[in-house]
Amino acid sequence: MGCVSYLNSKPLIEPLLRHPDVQVHFAVPAALLELMTSGTAAAALMPIVDYQNSPIVPMLVPAGAICSDGPTLTVRIFSRVAPRQITRLHADTDSHTSVILAQVILRELYGCKSQIIPLEARSTRVRREAPETLLLIGDKVVNAAPPAKDYPWQLDLGAEWKRLTGLPFVFAMWMMPAAAPDRELARLLADARREGGRMTDQLVERYAKEKGWPADLARRYFTEHIRYEVTPRCRRGVEAFFQLADRHGLLAVHRPVHYLEIQP
Repeated sequence: MGCVSYLNSKPLIEPLLRHPDVQVHFAVPAALLELMTSGTAAAALMPIVDYQNSPIVPMLVPAGAICSDGPTLTVRIFSRVAPRQITRLHADTDSHTSVILAQVILRELYGCKSQIIPLEARSTRVRREAPETLLLIGDKVVNAAPPAKDYPWQLDLGAEWKRLTGLPFVFAMWMMPAAAPDRELARLLADARREGGRMTDQLVERYAKEKGWPADLARRYFTEHIRYEVTPRCRRGVEAFFQLADRHGLLAVHRPVHYLEIQP
């Protein structure tokens, strides 16, 4: 299976790490699609927009997802200028979904169409070049964010999406090739999500310091900011995102959404 190594994935993936029949491949979000399409991973916790980007037809597996129903803490635009004045957005190349979401938010809420400039956010060039506006995702938003005094305007994209639509936002969900759905594996992923939801204290103790998070913030992140269950409202959020992204010409393909339904 393919999965990100960010703190937010731990409740979904941790119970699988000790499973004798499971091998987990960790990668940044933008690299997970290749793991699935190449056959290296039978399932991957992929950025939701890669459901549309995939060269093979995938299925969404609602066994678990990384969602927010408001602020995320870890998907954020930092800007030296007011949002309506953003013309160039240096975007973290680790992400696919967040780059599209940022464009939807800026166009829908602030009326600006910004040029996207790829940014290797893990390199030191971020600090040296000091771009006027940048999009960062993942743990680096907590442990390596630029100084607030330099970027007085900050937009949490989960909060902005909730303001725009009233719905949760699904950043990533388990996916499988539609030609090879595996219900047994899907049930294993669902069981892992439920078990991971009971492991908050262990996960904070094990990973907060390693990822550069204050322990109390990591605990709030797991319990208040990130949601892992794919609810009916989350499904509506997925549909709304695809519709808005397509309306703005941000999707090369707009596939109908299909789920691999599994019994609880």
